[in-house]
Amino acid sequence: MIETVDDLDLQVSTRPDLAAATRAARDFLAALGVSCDNPGMRKSPQRMAEAYAAMITARPFEMTTFPNDERYDELVVVKSIPVQSVCEHHLLPFVGLAHVGYLPADRILGLSKFARVVEMFAHRPQVQERLTQQIARWLDDQLAPKGVGVVIEAEHMCMTLRGVRAPGTVTRTSAVFGVIRDIPESRAEFFSAVAK
Repeated sequence: MIETVDDLDLQVSTRPDLAAATRAARDFLAALGVSCDNPGMRKSPQRMAEAYAAMITARPFEMTTFPNDERYDELVVVKSIPVQSVCEHHLLPFVGLAHVGYLPADRILGLSKFARVVEMFAHRPQVQERLTQQIARWLDDQLAPKGVGVVIEAEHMCMTLRGVRAPGTVTRTSAVFGVIRDIPESRAEFFSAVAK
């Protein structure tokens, strides 16, 4: 089970204190002039606390790898993994898709674990650039593949709901390591596979 990955700026903390978070949410809303006294708002601070706890707390998982007995040496791509995170600057959500690929060496990863790794790094206050790098670096460290690549495309509510108010704007980030970075043909193959 993954508990901490300190070298990747990832800290998994203790369980959220929902009672304290509910009190703080009520105080926060009151400070903004929002009354929680009417029937429709009475449970809103609790719901708000639970919603943020869900957005910033990843589920633990066990890494499942297998020996690459078949010596598979072609690109493996898992596309359209849902990404849900919270911008660390405004604490507003950003949502989108991650596309992850790697060229296996001695170990292969259980396919469901790609989504778990994305969730592990996404469920905390984040910036998309760091999130992309963390996923790629973690897979590179854990699997020691010939190459790994990650592309994330996401819409940020801090751009949609405030500030510039540009709904539909998508930010695309990428991180590539190993032969996917160093060999132009491998790089082109990866980016072509995630673009389709």
